[in-house]
Amino acid sequence: MADGTAERPRPQGPAALFWAFTWLALQGFGGVLAVAQRELVEKRGWLSKAEFIELLAIAQVLPGPNVVNISLMIGDRFFGLRGAFAALAGMFALPCVIVLSLAAVSEQLLAHPAMAGALRGMGAVAAGLILATGLKLLGSLRGNPMGRVAGSLLAAASVVAIAVLRWPLIWAVLGLGGLGMLLAWRRLREAR
Repeated sequence: MADGTAERPRPQGPAALFWAFTWLALQGFGGVLAVAQRELVEKRGWLSKAEFIELLAIAQVLPGPNVVNISLMIGDRFFGLRGAFAALAGMFALPCVIVLSLAAVSEQLLAHPAMAGALRGMGAVAAGLILATGLKLLGSLRGNPMGRVAGSLLAAASVVAIAVLRWPLIWAVLGLGGLGMLLAWRRLREAR
């Protein structure tokens, strides 16, 4: 991680991690990556933008949801295995109770057209939050080996491949992700 970690605030203990990630998980629907960046970088100051992007890059290549992987890495970073379990429990405990409760009454809820409309609206909000986070983190591309232009073009190609051309996610990740890694590797190699 980047230097200067010691000067930033840190969680008081595993319980603080648990409640921080519980709060984070309860703020999102269909993904909390945008909320995680705001909460962990801007509000709590536990990570810098660069550190958040480093963790996100690692989280994306690990199996499972990105924010869950990030919670495990942050918990481990501050309190080892206890912290990782506390952060993970925070991500899942209360949200699981809520989801199981809703599942018990879902048949009655989903029969109402207003509920179906609300779910579609929440999906649009989640997409907007992800786009806003991407735009907010765009400035960090300056330090990326590929540079801002190549990184932006690769991001645009990803949007086109998935949203317009309807590529399966696996091919978009393997194809465009592989291309991004190749470009970064070549630029790093040239810089030596």
